[in-house]
Amino acid sequence: MSLAIIVQARFGSTRLPGKILNPLGSKSALVRVLDRCARIAGANHVIAAVPDTDADDVVAEAARAAGYAVSRGSEHDVLSRYAKAARDCGAEYIMRVTSDCPFIDPQICGRVIELLHETHADYASNSMPALFPHGLDCEVFPSVLLYRADRLAREPGDREHVTPWLRQNPHLHHASLSGPGQGLERLRWTLDYAEDLQFFQAVYDELGEAAATASAAELAALCLRRPDLVAINAGRIDECRLENSQQAEIISAPFALREAA
Repeated sequence: MSLAIIVQARFGSTRLPGKILNPLGSKSALVRVLDRCARIAGANHVIAAVPDTDADDVVAEAARAAGYAVSRGSEHDVLSRYAKAARDCGAEYIMRVTSDCPFIDPQICGRVIELLHETHADYASNSMPALFPHGLDCEVFPSVLLYRADRLAREPGDREHVTPWLRQNPHLHHASLSGPGQGLERLRWTLDYAEDLQFFQAVYDELGEAAATASAAELAALCLRRPDLVAINAGRIDECRLENSQQAEIISAPFALREAA
């Protein structure tokens, strides 16, 4: 089985332009995401899927300078950009991660991949329902289904958000790695607003370079010890994500976030 981790990344952002090129410690947020993805067990490729616009050249250059492959495609039709990146590398399976997740956890991603194969599902994620901290989301599926979605999806939202056609297709079998819940799903570890950037930089100030490889369990423990850190971007919690999350047909036992002994 060949597996590609494809990370969609762009310079433009209405809320925080150039957000992924901001530094977290000694590297940009973009490279922090790519470095964590490179640690996912079984990953044969890590690819930044970047729009083919002049404004996004700086993003492509940053990924290449860090040693990662880059595929360029449509700015707004992100589904087609993903399909092109998948064809560029020829992988059998695709894991989707977004570049606004500097704390993406390789172990959790690996468990989602295992769940896909253990259950023989067509699609697996860790957000159906959303019970992990916001910013750990990942999803995996065969590339042939990505190509099918690219051929058949017509709605603008399906093209922009990549996987709604897969997530909502009643003819596909869906599995979800259940998060721990118990309030941890309200932790916000995604980079979208200035307050989010302040949160990530505060964590790096606290942990130094250890933040680059800290597990979700270690980060959750830090947040529980330091409510002042959580408060930095607590006003940006996405309530719709929590209220309207879909339910997969197959849901695993809750994944416990535990620090190593």
